[in-house]
Amino acid sequence: MATKEKEKKSGKGGGKKGGEGKVRGPHAGAALPIPSPRLKDFYQATVRSKLMTQFGFTNPHEVPQLEKIVINVGVGEAIKQPKALDSVVEELATITGQQPVKKKAKKSIANFGLREGQEIGAAVTLRGARMWEFLDRFITVAIPRIRDFRGLGTKSFDGRGNYSLGVKEQMIFPEINYDSIESIHGMDITFVTSTNKDDQAYALLKELGMPFRSDDKKGGRAM
Repeated sequence: MATKEKEKKSGKGGGKKGGEGKVRGPHAGAALPIPSPRLKDFYQATVRSKLMTQFGFTNPHEVPQLEKIVINVGVGEAIKQPKALDSVVEELATITGQQPVKKKAKKSIANFGLREGQEIGAAVTLRGARMWEFLDRFITVAIPRIRDFRGLGTKSFDGRGNYSLGVKEQMIFPEINYDSIESIHGMDITFVTSTNKDDQAYALLKELGMPFRSDDKKGGRAM
């Protein structure tokens, strides 16, 4: 009996306090279909037809499209402070909405105290809806927060239709709380397209809203 009285006082044994344990029904929009990402709809309704006209495609399957976005963060401090990587992983998950994969060193470097197999970075590969939503937030919210921004360079295409850029600070993403970060770090973002021609990849990303510098004469016109 004494045990049951203690359980009641401590809230154990099925006791309800402050509404805990209530069974709630689904939220009002649970039965509604998941909306398609805004930028994906824009690509299908507008960008695709523009690219077909620009490059003279006759088959819709020839039109370049975005396949995935890969985000990499290297954490050199993790060599001596393994916990530094944990905060980076947490921030990257917050930014992308997906759990990152920790990257390991492929070989040992004695001068840096690096051992083969040691975790020194994190990466996320986004596809589908998360890819489109990240790109939308990156273009419309994150890039405008870059200080002294004058447009993205167009010389970072790799000759195979992929574009990479570097971000110096994770704070450009509004999901990151400035007061809670432990250290400032950058990241590399690679946009992988279905084409192997840089001029087509450039046109695709530009039509999707990537703010490339207009005074860059090369303009991604490869090749």
